[in-house]
Amino acid sequence: MDTGTGQGMLSGKVAFITGAASGIGEGTARRFVEEGAAVILADVQQEDGERLQRELTEAGGQALFVMCDVSDASSVEQAVTQGVQQFGQLDIVFANAGINGVWAPIDELQPDEWERTLDINLKGTYLTLHYTVPHLKRAGGGSILITSSVNGTRTFSSAGASAYSSSKAGQVALMKMVALELGRDNIRCNAICPGLIHTNISERTEQRNTEQLGIKVELPEGSPALHEGEGDPVDVADTCLFLASDLGRHVSGVEVFVDGGASLLR
Repeated sequence: MDTGTGQGMLSGKVAFITGAASGIGEGTARRFVEEGAAVILADVQQEDGERLQRELTEAGGQALFVMCDVSDASSVEQAVTQGVQQFGQLDIVFANAGINGVWAPIDELQPDEWERTLDINLKGTYLTLHYTVPHLKRAGGGSILITSSVNGTRTFSSAGASAYSSSKAGQVALMKMVALELGRDNIRCNAICPGLIHTNISERTEQRNTEQLGIKVELPEGSPALHEGEGDPVDVADTCLFLASDLGRHVSGVEVFVDGGASLLR
């Protein structure tokens, strides 16, 4: 079955992408379609998701937007079912949806704020894998990608980000467990750990009294990292393309830092 627009690196593949309506998810969806994949765009942002679907299909690609709240089991199950019914198979899963949530001192961070961040970032990753893995097994193998972060894996200097960092560290542990669990099924699992990527996620971060924690990292002469550690969604998308394609056929169980090396300084 040729689902794409030519003989690209992902020609004939179907990808399920959560958080696909904006940021890294959108950039990766566009890149995957360029390389011949059909994409299932799963998100709670209906207007942006439907706009992206139109853009991709009008350009000759194959895309389907499905409403999906990754923190709700029935919503994820329905989204996966709807996507597979449309395209007939599933080969690539990108568990990308996530939030920064509330950043606050641990004694001020409220239980419901902690739970919301973990529900979307960590539970949402579990639910995405739980409902997609049977389809990957049915396809005879595939690639799972998880968007983690440099926070909680290599850096711990983001003041008040205890819930966020915990969720991101948890995703890496989950990835490593799943990589071994599914190796005999020819399913690879890896985590992407972006640094400073130009998206709008930071605008949705609520920071409360983090200045009182006194954690601040400054580089007086600027960062010596590639591009001073700043990147765009396409930089993450190209990394995802490598791991999703046959080029990454022997890579599993690793976290890949996409930050120009900036987190080595912190």
